Amino acid sequence: MSKIEMKTPLVEMDGDEMTRILWKYIKDELLLPFIDLKTEYYDLGLEHRNETDDKVTFDSAYATQKYGVAVKCATITPNAARVEEYNLKEMWKSPNGTIRAILDGTVFRAPIIVKGIEPCVKNWKAPITIARHAYGDVYKASEMKIPGPGKVELVYTAEDGSTESVLVHEFKSAGIVQGMHNLEPSIESFARSCFNYALDTKQTLWFATKDTISKKYDHTFKDIFQDIYDAEYKEKFEAAGIEYFYTLIDDAVARVMKSKGGFIWACKNYDGDVMSDMLSSAFGSLAMMTSVLVSPSGVYEYEAAHGTVQRHYYKHLAGEETSTNPVATIFAWTGALRKRGELDETPELSAFADKLEKATIDTIEGGQMTKDLALITELKDVTVLNTENFIKAIRATLEAM
Repeated sequence: MSKIEMKTPLVEMDGDEMTRILWKYIKDELLLPFIDLKTEYYDLGLEHRNETDDKVTFDSAYATQKYGVAVKCATITPNAARVEEYNLKEMWKSPNGTIRAILDGTVFRAPIIVKGIEPCVKNWKAPITIARHAYGDVYKASEMKIPGPGKVELVYTAEDGSTESVLVHEFKSAGIVQGMHNLEPSIESFARSCFNYALDTKQTLWFATKDTISKKYDHTFKDIFQDIYDAEYKEKFEAAGIEYFYTLIDDAVARVMKSKGGFIWACKNYDGDVMSDMLSSAFGSLAMMTSVLVSPSGVYEYEAAHGTVQRHYYKHLAGEETSTNPVATIFAWTGALRKRGELDETPELSAFADKLEKATIDTIEGGQMTKDLALITELKDVTVLNTENFIKAIRATLEAM
């Protein structure tokens, strides 16, 4: 069988620990036998990031801007224990945060639906996609412990030296304080990414904040979304037969629980972080969640929505068998290959991505799966496979197709 040709490389960002092991299994068993795979490779493993003073992370993001499509393995964001474990020069920042900032992107996460893995919320019939703003708020906050009575103010000093201030709190005791910020250009990019993705996927878009309480911060998000929608997207949405609306975050949470799914829920950074984990758990597993970073300029970076599976990696190093779920990582590759095929007008590449996804789902629905899925499935008499044999089972399903 001749291999499927690629016109333009993908940017390939390798990662850490057990997901790095999965990465190689997936390439060897599910991609290289079928595709003349072209990638521009970047090693984002923590050791190499440390060797390059994290330059490799920046280089991978710039390459993504150049080629338009990337696929990323899960990576470690080091804490103090990791600094000691890996003998790091410093506590390097999150690679995801660095890449998101450079690409000015929005993260879209959606569950992978499989028969026999039923949502905890029984009326959910279609995936719910979380659109998470990937800049600012608590993730870029400045914090201070207040030792005792005193006054805390926010002060803005303009370039001409003039100032404006607002009282945060008159402390009568010790306490804590936090200052957050965001940028109007980043919020505008977030809005356009959400509107474009809704049009691409033909899904209704919700946006929710707490503007009744946060009358300047959250209200600015609400106003920017509405202004851009009215000026640039209203007619396009109406023509596509989809809807955009704003609601309070409280109302959105209640409506989500009673909905049937099948829409995009846009959230500020923290809300999106929390709600995507809630949805992934309610739909089944973080290992059954797609994640794509989309920039308003049309750049795409696909990744698994989970971490590096540290516990399984240590078992693997000890020679023990693991049953790590590779589905989210497989779907990161298929998402990137499908988009590469769309952009390069190579439909056979996109068709292969569709077939690999179907083979993965068919393998699970046929009763072969990893341990995490076997614990939650409603299917009877399932076969629990280790990581490598599960990937080989998917290959057998794919070859049969």
